[in-house]
Amino acid sequence: MNSLRHRLIGLPALTLLITAAGCSSADDSASAAVPSPGTKVAKLCEDLDRELPSKVDGQDRRDPEPASELTAGWGDPAIILRCGVTKPAKMTDPEADGAEVDGVGWLLEKQDDGAFRFTTTLRTAYVEVTIPKNRTEDGAAALVDLAAPIKKAIPEGIAD
Repeated sequence: MNSLRHRLIGLPALTLLITAAGCSSADDSASAAVPSPGTKVAKLCEDLDRELPSKVDGQDRRDPEPASELTAGWGDPAIILRCGVTKPAKMTDPEADGAEVDGVGWLLEKQDDGAFRFTTTLRTAYVEVTIPKNRTEDGAAALVDLAAPIKKAIPEGIAD
């Protein structure tokens, strides 16, 4: 993780980067694989679940199936949050793209389907947020909406 070189980009640049994915429709199924973290991380994720807003990027909360305190979703197709995921392999890539939004560092990974996956950096638990390709135009707003709850529930540090 210490080898990850973050390229800090401002919110306007992040929005522009996300916009490049286009605005075509995405799979609107509301499902997410539930992570299986250890007890300490699971507790942090439960704390985060209690702090999450009812709206993200103007979208109402609509949690994915199966129901879990480790996952959350907003809108249709859903912006999906998964807490307690494993460290992404890209996290150790010195060329990986990263951003800081409202005090939360994120690893940025464009997915094959045009969606963007963001994973928190330098937090004691990894939180992953996937923004579907049809929401990428304004998707950076999701990271702004999630920053305060993440800062409150997931302390800074290195995840196990």
